[in-house]
Amino acid sequence: MFNTNLKNKKRRAKMKKSYKIEVDCANCANLMEDAAKKTAGVKDCVVNFMTQKMNVEFDEGADVASVMDSVVKNCKAVEEDCEIFL
Repeated sequence: MFNTNLKNKKRRAKMKKSYKIEVDCANCANLMEDAAKKTAGVKDCVVNFMTQKMNVEFDEGADVASVMDSVVKNCKAVEEDCEIFL
């Protein structure tokens, strides 16, 4: 029974990553967060202006590298001066 529960937890494990960002104002951070959340493959995203971090939760089975390329593109569209360090 223990092995079954462990396998189920691994299957349900969420893919989350944290990225260092550079953004000039809190409003710009909010724009980046909204743009990232609308990106295909992103389940959720939180941008923290004070810590200059972006926490991204990916959809199950998503290709993280290609999703993050799209996130960068979408964020640059709303805030051209932002940086996301992959």
